[in-house]
Amino acid sequence: MTAVPGAADDGLAIAAKNLTRNFGLNEAVRGVDLAVARGEIYGFLGPNGAGKSTTVRMLCTLLGPSGGSASVAGFDVVDAPGEVRVRIGVALQDAALDDKQTGRETLDLQGRLYGLRGSTLARQVESSIDLADIGEAIDDRVGTYSGGMKRRLDLAASLVHSPEVLFLDEPTTGLDPVSRVRVWEEVRRLNKELGVTVFLTTQYLEEADELADRVGIIAAGRIIEEGTPEALKRAVGADVVIAQVTSDVGQAVTAVADVRGATEVTAGRHGVTISTEDGASLVGPVAVALSSAGVDVSSLTVRTPSLDDVFLRATGYRMEGAEEEVDDAATAEAAGGEIER
Repeated sequence: MTAVPGAADDGLAIAAKNLTRNFGLNEAVRGVDLAVARGEIYGFLGPNGAGKSTTVRMLCTLLGPSGGSASVAGFDVVDAPGEVRVRIGVALQDAALDDKQTGRETLDLQGRLYGLRGSTLARQVESSIDLADIGEAIDDRVGTYSGGMKRRLDLAASLVHSPEVLFLDEPTTGLDPVSRVRVWEEVRRLNKELGVTVFLTTQYLEEADELADRVGIIAAGRIIEEGTPEALKRAVGADVVIAQVTSDVGQAVTAVADVRGATEVTAGRHGVTISTEDGASLVGPVAVALSSAGVDVSSLTVRTPSLDDVFLRATGYRMEGAEEEVDDAATAEAAGGEIER
């Protein structure tokens, strides 16, 4: 077992260089570079099929790379997988729980699998029970738990051995809003109070924005944008004007391309997004330009940029489901030009 030279001392919890993974002729991951600092929450953002889960499985030693290199907690994922595994916690999309066990039995077994015994095991199990926060249900069978309870138990089980690095693969998928927020609170606490490095994959833009110190956006197996959420959004502009159209999007792009104050125009599936430093003053000229070009506009909205706008700018399309969120939010009619902030 060999540690990656320098990795333990360079402040990195996760490092990857040109990491690739092929499935036959399919390139699922196509040269990913990562440098995640110890104590950081790193958000890995992308749609289904982008390569998020495949990357996580390589970093967790569940899947061998086809090329490149990676280290986690200072150890190479190929040369020293055992050293990596005892230093990480993993909560994947599907909770690995036995419905016939109680929550307490689940945590006890997880601790034993990591070599915990005696008073150390008892102490860690009790700590994990507090983390799971499911009350007296900890002694009920897992099969009786709600989705939110199972997710919190799975998170607690991944932490029973006090890992250095925690991998969370879409931890709140399928949870109701209240359960989602509770998971967010626990992730923040683990990071702030215990110093756990968190590698979080998600499809939820709000989740990445709320939790991550830095975000990497992956599409088609490549990281296409990386930075703090604030910096990435600031690069889009101070405001964005979103025009949802029922006619040709290309015609809409042409119509607004030369509007004064529009710094960048990006086409989406159902309209255009215009980056600007002053959305309030731009919404009127955009409405006039679209009307003059004969473009049918269903809604016109101005707001501050989101991570979905960053994703659109980088890829040319919005995250799955995010465009519908924009549609719901875009209540300002083109004629009125009402401003949403």
